[in-house]
Amino acid sequence: MREYLLTLCITAAVTYLLTGPVRKFAIVAGAMPEIRARDVHREPTPRLGGIAMFFGLCAGLLVADHLTNLNTLFEKSNEPRALLSGAALIWLIGVLDDKFEIDALIKLGGQMIAAGVMVMQGLTILWLPIPGVGSVALTQWQGTLLTVALVVITINAVNFVDGLDGLAAGMVCIAAAAFFLYAYRIWYSYGIEAAAPATLFAAILMGMCLGFLPHNMHPARIFMGDSGSMLIGLVLAAGAISVTGQVDPDALKLFAGSEKEAVHQTVPVYIPLLLPLTIIAVPAADLILAIVRRTWRGQSPFAADRGHLHHRLLEIGHSHSRAVLIMYFWSALIAFGALAYSVNSASMWIVLSVVILSTIGLVLLLLPRFTPRAPRWAENFVPPRYRRGRASEADAPGAAGSAAEAGAQADEGPQEAAPGDRTPVAAGVSGVNGASAVGPRARLADRSRSR
Repeated sequence: MREYLLTLCITAAVTYLLTGPVRKFAIVAGAMPEIRARDVHREPTPRLGGIAMFFGLCAGLLVADHLTNLNTLFEKSNEPRALLSGAALIWLIGVLDDKFEIDALIKLGGQMIAAGVMVMQGLTILWLPIPGVGSVALTQWQGTLLTVALVVITINAVNFVDGLDGLAAGMVCIAAAAFFLYAYRIWYSYGIEAAAPATLFAAILMGMCLGFLPHNMHPARIFMGDSGSMLIGLVLAAGAISVTGQVDPDALKLFAGSEKEAVHQTVPVYIPLLLPLTIIAVPAADLILAIVRRTWRGQSPFAADRGHLHHRLLEIGHSHSRAVLIMYFWSALIAFGALAYSVNSASMWIVLSVVILSTIGLVLLLLPRFTPRAPRWAENFVPPRYRRGRASEADAPGAAGSAAEAGAQADEGPQEAAPGDRTPVAAGVSGVNGASAVGPRARLADRSRSR
């Protein structure tokens, strides 16, 4: 465990220290696209944060290669080299996209090639544990297709969720933490060496995300860009492939009897083997809702809009930071709930705890809809949004005119932005660039400047 933690810390430190110089390089290189209509941030922000994350990955693998216990992993398995090869290719494609915005089909082709490079070096799915059937060996083509599909889906899921400051890095870090705990349990408790590469990948992935998050939390000083989101998506998929397709289910020996009975009885055990894919739960729901919403309006499913989950959290009154924390909460609930269920599936307390936490999450989600008003004597002790004075300000003639103008704009319907649209959006417009429970952010910024 100490060597894994040392690798994690080295990865986080290298990523953190390099992000500052990378930000300056991105500014000089002109990797600062203008604000588009669908963007949440209000000022041009440099990308290319994935450069620091990639060098953090390289540092983590280099340190692990020189540690006593982890060195044997590099001698017995080619998976770390396969990960580094695929990561280098997908990172290069992401850097080019952050600077020049290459075509989506080219990026898709690059993702498939990166997955193919890892397959050629041995990082592939060899068999699948199917409940009621047992371990089903896959042919070379089946394993290749399934591996490529898993890599492409995970990469795009992470890229899809990267819509708010710190959102993608935090959600991936949560999924990686839950996956690390389970992979380490398989490797250490059951002595299965095949789980060691996945454990290392999860530790390095946590370090990459933790080192980048201080620079990426709201207000973000730098974005990871596609060079970062596709990179951590590939590392996430590599861990899932390593454990899911290369750890023999019968080697766990949790139950006596045939392999078919063992796999059938240990279904909860194999839920965490796909823990890295729990990050897809929230983006997949957002993706399905987006397709239904756009096709219902007669638009293309690929048309960009501001109807995603994080946009709706801002619109109902959540601040930027609170919206991110809410999505962190749901990701942690899914990941660690599955992890706890795998450890003791017979305990009803786990199911009851998940239900209670889900209820709390729904209450937090709808909290801005039921904003309480403090009594007059307590107004000086509560945030401005809970004071009755704000309601009286909203009734002022100037505020009424602004509300009428906002209503007229709302009646016209949302303006859809094409994927390549770079039209800047005026800062401080409620519901566009960071409306929160406090109100338009520009109003607070003006007060700070006046002081």
